[in-house]
Amino acid sequence: MGIYTAIFINIEIEIEIEIKKEGRNKNMSHQPLPEKLARLSDLANNLWWSWNPEARQVWRRLDYPLWRTTTHNPMQMLHEISPAQLERKAADASFVRHLNKVMLQYDHEMGNTDSWFKTDHAELDGKTIAYFSAEFGLHVSVPIYSGGLGILSGDHIKEAGDLGLPFVGVGFMYPQGYFRQRLPSHGWQEAEYLQLDMDKAPVNKVLDKDGNELRIAVTIHDTKVQMRVWHLKIGRANLYLMDTDVPENAPWHRELTARLYGGDNENRIRQEILLGIGGVRVLRKLGYQPDVWHMNEGHSAFLVLELVREIVAETGCSFHEAALQVRPQAVFTTHTPVPAGHDAFNFDMMDKYFGHYYSRLNLDRTGFMNLGRHQENWGEAFNMTVLALKMSGMANGVSELHAEVSRDMWQEVWPSKSVDEIPIMGITNGIHVPTWIALPMADLFTKYLHPEWITKQDDQAIWERISEIPDEELWKIHVELRRKLLDSLQERTRVRWIQGHRDATQVLTTGAFLDPNALTIGFARRFATYKRATLIFRDPERLKRILLDVERPVQIIFAGKAHPADDPGKHLIQTIYNIAKSHEWGGRIAFVEDYEMHMGRYLKQGSDIWLNNPRRPREASGTSGMKAALNGVPNLSILDGWWVEGYNGANGWAIGENMNYDDPNEQDAADAESLYRLLEEEIVPLYYDRDRDGVPRGWVEVMRESIRSNAAVFSMRRMVKEYTENLYIPAMNGEFRKS
Repeated sequence: MGIYTAIFINIEIEIEIEIKKEGRNKNMSHQPLPEKLARLSDLANNLWWSWNPEARQVWRRLDYPLWRTTTHNPMQMLHEISPAQLERKAADASFVRHLNKVMLQYDHEMGNTDSWFKTDHAELDGKTIAYFSAEFGLHVSVPIYSGGLGILSGDHIKEAGDLGLPFVGVGFMYPQGYFRQRLPSHGWQEAEYLQLDMDKAPVNKVLDKDGNELRIAVTIHDTKVQMRVWHLKIGRANLYLMDTDVPENAPWHRELTARLYGGDNENRIRQEILLGIGGVRVLRKLGYQPDVWHMNEGHSAFLVLELVREIVAETGCSFHEAALQVRPQAVFTTHTPVPAGHDAFNFDMMDKYFGHYYSRLNLDRTGFMNLGRHQENWGEAFNMTVLALKMSGMANGVSELHAEVSRDMWQEVWPSKSVDEIPIMGITNGIHVPTWIALPMADLFTKYLHPEWITKQDDQAIWERISEIPDEELWKIHVELRRKLLDSLQERTRVRWIQGHRDATQVLTTGAFLDPNALTIGFARRFATYKRATLIFRDPERLKRILLDVERPVQIIFAGKAHPADDPGKHLIQTIYNIAKSHEWGGRIAFVEDYEMHMGRYLKQGSDIWLNNPRRPREASGTSGMKAALNGVPNLSILDGWWVEGYNGANGWAIGENMNYDDPNEQDAADAESLYRLLEEEIVPLYYDRDRDGVPRGWVEVMRESIRSNAAVFSMRRMVKEYTENLYIPAMNGEFRKS
């Protein structure tokens, strides 16, 4: 049995044939492969390879220099590899055996005969879960994600496939993706947009029965906008991504889905109409009849209106009667504890884009507006979260604390209920373990925990064996991962210097001169003001004494992007960037430009400690700290989001108290003092307390406890099983509220 499980999506045979036919056409876009290597096309076209170590090794062995220069993109490799190299590998019996072994495992897992869902819930065979998200963080070769929400969506669909859920994802294929971050010498973030070469990405156009690009039409204001559809294989899960860049559309409509989170509020409502309404139509066109409709955040909430419209059109019933049928099937996950983070549109805009739609729902204008009516700080508006909450059978927050905050925030949706009765449950986020575990650490777990520990990752008993790993081996692996992190920073700097993108001061800021033996703090996340990236600089002189200690040096690596429209966030980046440039800080501060998944793995695996200091309770969950903890990197974090549940007093450190403040300045002062004290009195001394073998025994024990206490609890496997048992199966059985 393979160590990864998979998914089988039940769709109509003719649709399956179209996808396979398209796949053959796509494969012809790269050079012909020798017969013995023909299945490299299948492997490149399914992102399953990206979290399977043996499959990754196939690409490394095929052409290691090309593997690195393409940023680990097999499809691009198949376009650029020389015919001579292909012939050499076809003649390499060892390589061919390796490829065949991997493909045997691939075929077994794609068969989905022994997955968790297939065996534990066989009675639900034939059901389908549709999962809508505005972004999916899958791999650097498909740059259609910006941050935590997208990474969570990507991890969710990967794990759903591993567990064998009947799962199909829906989103956008942004041709320009999210922006590439560029930091000139003055440190003010600039956004660069690059067109994705679809031929060199693991995506396929979906064709109709005549072999033409499939088209879906959605009315935007008074114009029918056409969309094409792209298909991605994520293990055994299917993901369909929509794109308006087709000749039939006007130039301004072709740009609608060009960029993730681009444009103004008007562009946002257009995108959300396409995602919600268009996404339903895509699935119908492909033959899917989902039994569960999962809205991941409010961006896709218009889908419930389309489901109502379908029922009204078919039966002529009232809106209320149609809604009674839709609600039990609809599931909603909210991710944002900050009121301003929930999309809302003024009523004039709703009239513009939905005026033609009211009557199709058997509603008048007032009845329609009441579905999302909410008082914003700028006036009354149509709120997407209110719509999703009113029209879903059940909703959840992404941690226990976030669910508590959300019940209080949205009590007005259920005015007759007390806060405790508000139907928003807490299901804490998790991470896709195979994606985020460092390979040397995974090998260590295989050696000491269980040969197939990955399939048992949510079994806490497995992790109790972590005590069997010798201190020396665990520490040696960590030192190796830290070296890889610093080497990667130097290589990135060297490449940009060669390309003429760096001056001398910028070489300093990007971490080329970091000390391989210094305690290294990692801080990487979206640069929103509530995340307080500059909190650690509140007392600069005190921090300098900590960082510049000759015998016990400390250094900090920062990374992250601010939204292109977020000037306060850009200011935080510039502040840190200028500090990193200053000789006063002795090269102990670095800022890594253009943070993405690839560098994210290095940082979370190679830092010594992971810093997170949001203004509580604004961190809904957070998952970067979970990834660090899995790799033995202890957390130093505010007791917010997941860390309230994860911290046990021995597996890391808690900044401040488990409480909220009315005065932000008071909170900042208290948290900064706590942060400095922890570094001075506990963290730095413990890290540098080495025995005669150079091993920090006390520190290694914190690393060990970080893994033991967090790996199972905060795995995506645990999370998806909770979604399945608490949301998906009840929705399939119609057990949710109907009013």
